[in-house]
Amino acid sequence: MAYVPGVALLAALVAGCSAGSGSGGTGADSKPGSPTVTAAAPGKYRTLPASCRAVPRATLDDLLPGIAELPEDQQENAYEGTPAVTYDTDRKVGCRWKSDAPDGARSLSLDFERVVSYDPSVSDDDRAREVYGKKEEAAGLASASASGQPSAPADTGSPSSSPSGSSSKETGESGDTDGAAGGAQDGEDLRPRLLGGIGDAAFLDDRPARAGSAARHRTVSVVFRTSNVVVTIRYAEQPSAVTEVPDSRELQQKAQALARKLSETLSD
Repeated sequence: MAYVPGVALLAALVAGCSAGSGSGGTGADSKPGSPTVTAAAPGKYRTLPASCRAVPRATLDDLLPGIAELPEDQQENAYEGTPAVTYDTDRKVGCRWKSDAPDGARSLSLDFERVVSYDPSVSDDDRAREVYGKKEEAAGLASASASGQPSAPADTGSPSSSPSGSSSKETGESGDTDGAAGGAQDGEDLRPRLLGGIGDAAFLDDRPARAGSAARHRTVSVVFRTSNVVVTIRYAEQPSAVTEVPDSRELQQKAQALARKLSETLSD
């Protein structure tokens, strides 16, 4: 029997294994025909605007007329606004403004939320659509987009555009006799409703002071989504005299006008 040194035997074994697994062979871990998982597309927006600089001074003068009456040093502070407390400015930012005038106080708040999906099979836009949808549901509005129907045109309303079919007055949330129709013109619907022409989806909510409240406070909110960013605007008024009722129509028009400006700015 020929003697084969240990090193030569090991080399022969290695050579044999290499010959049996050429570059064209299929390894044990290969899975022909397995579907390739493609990550969902990221959202359009990777950053958020500086919230306290998002509203021009001329617009703040219109929304908060009391600012113009303040001394110059106080005006600067009022224009700068108060940043919202947030722990992740890449995801959420906001700002608050307030003014007091002889006829009453008005306030404006603005919040931006950049939605990010951490599920590779769900896009940022789809996740943002869910976030927006929950806000719509909280306002008592059923999303028209869920049924494939278009949103109501901007500045218009009809019983069908407010699926709940009831105003704040009818639901007993109003502390005044005008309900959500304060300042309405003939045939004009000022109830909470879906809006068109603002971002990818939008709605308006109008909430007067609750029953039993001595103050005639009213808050109008406009929430809209543009790609993976959800924006919330809250515009409120509280007249000095308890006998005065905030003009819902005026508040709604100004809140919607601001929403359109912000939507156009984000789209640029």
